[in-house]
Amino acid sequence: MKFSYNWIREFIPALDVSPESLERQITMKTAECEGVESFGNMLTGAVIATVESVEPIEGGHNVKATVDAGRYGRKTVVCGASNCRAGITTVYVPLGVKKVSGVLSDGMLASAAELEINKDHGGILELDGTQELPPSDYIIEIDNKSITHRPDLWGHHGMAREVAAITGSDLQDRVDLALLPPPGGPIQVRIEDLNLCPRYSALVFENVTVQPSPLWLQARLTAVGLNPINNIVDLTNFIMAELAQPMHAFDRATLAGDTIYARPARAGESIAALNGEKYELTPANLVIADASGPIAIAGVIGGQHSAISEGSTSIVLESANFQASSIRKTSAALKLRTDASMRFEKAQDPANTVRALARAIELLPLISPGIRLVGGLADKGGELARPAPISLDLDWLARKLGRTVDRDEVEDILESLQFGVTEVGPNVLSVSVPSWRATNDVAMPDDLVEEVGRMIGYDSISPLPPLVLCKPSFDPPEREFLRWVKRTVAAQGFTEVSNYSFISEEEARRFGFAVEDHVRVLNPIAAGQELMRTSLLPGIHRNLVENAKNFDQFRLFEIGREIHKVQDAKPEEHTHLMAAIYSKDDGRAALLELKRTAEVLARGLQVRPAQGNSWEHTTRTAELWWQDRQVGRLSELHPNLIESGRGAVLDLDLEVLQELTPATAKYTPVRRFPTSAFDLSILTAERELAATLELHIRQFAGDLAEAVEYVREYQGPPLPEGRKSVSFRVVAGAPDRTLSSADITGIRNQIIEGLTALGYELRV
Repeated sequence: MKFSYNWIREFIPALDVSPESLERQITMKTAECEGVESFGNMLTGAVIATVESVEPIEGGHNVKATVDAGRYGRKTVVCGASNCRAGITTVYVPLGVKKVSGVLSDGMLASAAELEINKDHGGILELDGTQELPPSDYIIEIDNKSITHRPDLWGHHGMAREVAAITGSDLQDRVDLALLPPPGGPIQVRIEDLNLCPRYSALVFENVTVQPSPLWLQARLTAVGLNPINNIVDLTNFIMAELAQPMHAFDRATLAGDTIYARPARAGESIAALNGEKYELTPANLVIADASGPIAIAGVIGGQHSAISEGSTSIVLESANFQASSIRKTSAALKLRTDASMRFEKAQDPANTVRALARAIELLPLISPGIRLVGGLADKGGELARPAPISLDLDWLARKLGRTVDRDEVEDILESLQFGVTEVGPNVLSVSVPSWRATNDVAMPDDLVEEVGRMIGYDSISPLPPLVLCKPSFDPPEREFLRWVKRTVAAQGFTEVSNYSFISEEEARRFGFAVEDHVRVLNPIAAGQELMRTSLLPGIHRNLVENAKNFDQFRLFEIGREIHKVQDAKPEEHTHLMAAIYSKDDGRAALLELKRTAEVLARGLQVRPAQGNSWEHTTRTAELWWQDRQVGRLSELHPNLIESGRGAVLDLDLEVLQELTPATAKYTPVRRFPTSAFDLSILTAERELAATLELHIRQFAGDLAEAVEYVREYQGPPLPEGRKSVSFRVVAGAPDRTLSSADITGIRNQIIEGLTALGYELRV
């Protein structure tokens, strides 16, 4: 947001603070400034001049002009502008003497763009002899984010009010409400929903002349980043920049009927806007309409059909107030942000609509001579609610600020900001909030603390720690559990990634996810992010594809939330871990490594073969079970999803995992007696699962078997085709004695007999 130093001074004539000093004070007490820049430097010393004669210069397009430069006398200037001719009134800038095209040129004749009046580089500025040059200026730029809660500061009058309070100067209000005509005019206003449009005010003017704006108006708009268009449109932008009240002018001749409607758009309506785009509208969009249909998207942009043109002779000048959230939603849905929408979405003051019209009545005759106001004021809206006074206890204020502030100083500060202050008790003030600060800004005593604190200067408050008892806080169990999971997986060599919770319809279909099962985002932050994910898989897949371009192998993981739609209820969120390993081998080791990682988190976890989904390898998919509940899934991605190499993924439901994980670890005393171990090799079918064999061994070994460990498997001669040998190591021991040789032999025989009875053959 750009603010003109000269413009602010028009509200505070006695202001004697330099632009640089003012910028620092605004930063410390109101909003963060980004710097000060000079504007229109060439206007300093420039004078209106007349070209007396022009001579061509041989060998080029430049000409030698003799110029009457006023107080600088007669000058010879070399000029390359196509419109440089004898008799033209233009602007001379004294830049010193230099040789151009072999001719000494004393100064220059300037274009409007070089003078920073507008962006016209088409030739030197042509004047009609009645205009004056605007002065140079300084521009103070303020970060928009720092004033997003202060709609009153989106105009120069509001910022001047702050500057007057900061510097202790008197503020002049340039609006004369006495200029407003009485109600009743040639147009009527109808508002269908006062919540969406709290107020709509308008005036009608005739005998309008549409022409370029005077130089002072063009320069003022250019200085604050607005492009001059024509005198009528420029005036609406000028008042917006001055009073923070967006306005719009309609060509009355193009309007159907004498009634203007503020209403939601009807289904199927559309509008061709001023930017040349056509927008399809929905009932969620508020529009301004005449009898034939929409003529503007309320608070955002006007329509092309009713735009002001060179032939416009009668206008309807609109000054309205709209619900902030409605304008924000419409602007986001249409992907269209304008200077008007940015102000309306901050919640403007409804009382400001007629102030803007009064200012227009004063300024229009200056830029369109002969213009005539027709009829009275069209002004419709609900009753303007006055905010309730706020009780401010000065002792409480001192505790909040950390220092005492005299009652008189508090009153002076608040009154300088145009709050009303009344003493209602010992050290208690009743503070009435002005309408421009009551729009979601100041509503409670804590807000007044901020007003006083920033004006006395936070550097005047000693930085002392609060005198309150401190005790350590404890994280909830869910957070501690997730941190443990994150540390554990990272310790296995995985790198954490973080993906957006949004996916595209294309990604959903790629993995066989039904698009209608996803929660759809009404206003996606970017293309391809219109659905909320029901799985972490699309994001992890993107990570695999992108990193595979640079690495032959890697492992990564993400902890995030899946969002699942629930019929007639709020969506449910479930926290999952998804880990992935990419490699350019056969992928078998990656699956086993992910299984081991899962076992680190859930000791004793079981792997059960499962039917593969469309995105999974048909024979490398399994369900993960722990304590008789499914906790996740382990699979290799289908080769169609990975161009080169293989990707394996582990998906764990962390909510189920946390529920099954013991809250406290049970102490196990250090073993006092040694254990004994023996190996068994089992001949079985080629597709037999090692986990099934392990389960049988544990079943037959009894309580004395402490561990059953998979060792290896073998296929090949001398084993018959279709058969394999799977080896396990059984560790046996007792807590109260050393097992004898007979005990070990008994356990071994028990296992062999049990497996033989199930039809297995053992290599012993």
